[in-house]
Amino acid sequence: MKPYKTIGGKACAEFTEKRSRFIGAVKPVETPKEAEAFICSVRAEHFAAKHNVFAYNTLSGGQRCSDDGEPQGTGGVPVLNVIMRSGINNVAVVVTRYFGGILLGTGGLIRAYSRAASNAIEKAGTVIMEPCCFAQTKCTYSDYKTISKLIAESGALVDNTVYTDKVDIKFHIKAEKFSDFQNILTDITRGKCSADVLKKDFCPQK
Repeated sequence: MKPYKTIGGKACAEFTEKRSRFIGAVKPVETPKEAEAFICSVRAEHFAAKHNVFAYNTLSGGQRCSDDGEPQGTGGVPVLNVIMRSGINNVAVVVTRYFGGILLGTGGLIRAYSRAASNAIEKAGTVIMEPCCFAQTKCTYSDYKTISKLIAESGALVDNTVYTDKVDIKFHIKAEKFSDFQNILTDITRGKCSADVLKKDFCPQK
């Protein structure tokens, strides 16, 4: 698992070029199936539009793009090129065009679709996703304050805390820091506590 850059969230941006309305929509996705579902949702929302050009890039399934009826190479490829130049992965982009009656020509279409994709990505912002361990530890109430401090000092974030006869803490931490965290946790609690990894996944870099 290696860090990667993606967009910060779902976003839309639009502009008008020679009476044609261009709407760029972006969403973070992890698989081609998620990307296709997003594309279908945008098409359903803009069913009256003449074109819904799209492109996506996923770590699990590579890239795909479509001109959706525009002249070959004037829609999907420019959108995909914007994605690749931005260095982002796990993202889907759909650019909807409501035709305004004036032809833009090959160069005009390439510029318009590129601009729509760029505007939407810029609005969404980008984040670095890094490998994390989502873990759990249980401790006594007397050790809770010490362990909470260790979690904070290690740059980890608490996801959930349940108070019963013991304190059950779920948290996530950078994968590269987990081993050191485990060693310190065992040391400061004199072997009474340890952390179990529940899963490994990506989380935004702080």
